[in-house]
Amino acid sequence: MKKLRVLGKFSIFIALAVFACATLVACSGGEKEKVTLSMWCSERKMQLVKGAMEEFKKIHADEVDINYTVSKQEEDDCKNTVLGNVNGAADIYCFVDDQFDDLVDAGALLEMTAYTDKSADEYLAPVGGVNSGAGDAVTKDGKVYAYPGTGGNCPFLYYNKKYFKANDVLTLDNIIKICEKNGKKFSMDFGSGWYLYTFFKGAGLDITKNVSTGRNECNWNATDTPYTGVEVVQTMINLARRRGFVDLGDEDFVKKIKAGEVIAGVNGAWNSEKIKKVWGDDLGATKLPTFTLDDSQVQMCSFTGYKAVGINAHTKYPEWCMKFVEFCMTKDRQIEEFKLTEEAPANLEAIESKEVQQSTIISAIAKQSRFGYAQRVADPFWDASNKLGVVISSGNRDGKDLQKLLDKMVKETIS
Repeated sequence: MKKLRVLGKFSIFIALAVFACATLVACSGGEKEKVTLSMWCSERKMQLVKGAMEEFKKIHADEVDINYTVSKQEEDDCKNTVLGNVNGAADIYCFVDDQFDDLVDAGALLEMTAYTDKSADEYLAPVGGVNSGAGDAVTKDGKVYAYPGTGGNCPFLYYNKKYFKANDVLTLDNIIKICEKNGKKFSMDFGSGWYLYTFFKGAGLDITKNVSTGRNECNWNATDTPYTGVEVVQTMINLARRRGFVDLGDEDFVKKIKAGEVIAGVNGAWNSEKIKKVWGDDLGATKLPTFTLDDSQVQMCSFTGYKAVGINAHTKYPEWCMKFVEFCMTKDRQIEEFKLTEEAPANLEAIESKEVQQSTIISAIAKQSRFGYAQRVADPFWDASNKLGVVISSGNRDGKDLQKLLDKMVKETIS
C-alpha cells in the first residue's frame, strides 16, 4: 500500500507538472500580438481602406489583434504634412509619386526591400517589375520605398470609331493615312514637353532630374545612340508637314472635335467627358501608337503619374504594415479600388480584368502605363522643350540646323 501511495503521489506530481506546462504553452501560444496602426488616405478612399483592414484582420485573427485609425489626408498635399512631423505621421500613407524623392531624402519612407527576401524586381513583379513605369515611380538606387497603387495621369490616344477599327490605330502612319483619306485631322500638342517626351523616350532618349544636384540630365541631342536626336526631330517635322496633322492645345482640341475636323488625337483623361458628349458610343481610346523611325516601328512612351502607398520609416510595426500594403495591392483589392475611384490600377492582373477593360478611358490609361515612366524633371525643361516644339510644329519653316537646335535645347534644359 505504501508503494502504491508513493506511486500515486508521484503520478499526481507528474500530472500537475504536465498540466502546468500545457497551460503555459496554451497561454503563450494563444496570446496574440497587439498592434495599433494609423493610416492616411483621401476622403473618398477612407471607407475602402477601412473595409480592407477589416478583411485583413479576419484573415490574421489568430495571429494579431489590430486596432487602427483611418484619417483624411489628400495625396497631393501629403508630403508637406509628413515632412512637418515625420515622427508623428501615420504608419501608412498615400501620396502622389512626384513627392517620392523628397520623402525618401527626408527618411520618411520605409525601405521595403529590407523586409523581404525578394529582390526589388521580384517584389514589384505584380506591377511589371523595377523597370516598369510603376516600379520606376517607387524605387531609388535599386531599393523599393513604396508600393504603386494607381496610375492615371498620362497621355493616350482618342479616336472616333466611325473612322477607325482597333487595328487601324496601332501605328501613327496608318492613323494619318486614314485622316487624310477622309479629309480629317490627327491632333497633338507639340508645344508641350509632356507630349514631345513620347517620341524621344520611345526612341530611347531621356530627360530626368538628378536628385543630388536638382538639375536635369538630358541626352535628346545624342549622336551616338541607336536612334539620334536629329532623327527623332526630323520624324516629328515630317509629321507636322502632313495634311492629316494639326497641332492643337487642350481647348482647341475639343473645339475641333466638336466641329468634326479632328477624328483622332493624343490628350489626357480630363477631356474625356467633353469628347464623350460629341462622339458618344463612337468614342475609342487606347495606348499611344508606334511611329516609324529608321524603317522600324517604335512604341511611343509617356510620363505617367502614380499614386503610391508608403510606410513611415518610424513605424513600430513595419512587418504588419508591409503585409497590409501588399494585401491592398493584390488584384482583387485593386479592382475594388478601381470600382470606387475609377482610377487605373497598377497591378497588371487587375488591368487585364473584365471590370477595367470595360472602361474605355481607364483601359487606355492602363495599357499606356506599361509604356509610362515617372515624371522627374526640373522646371527648365518645360520652357526649353516648348521652344523646340514650336520649331517642330512649324515644320522647321526657317530651316534651322537640327543638331544645333537640339544642343541649345539641352543646354537650356540642364542649366
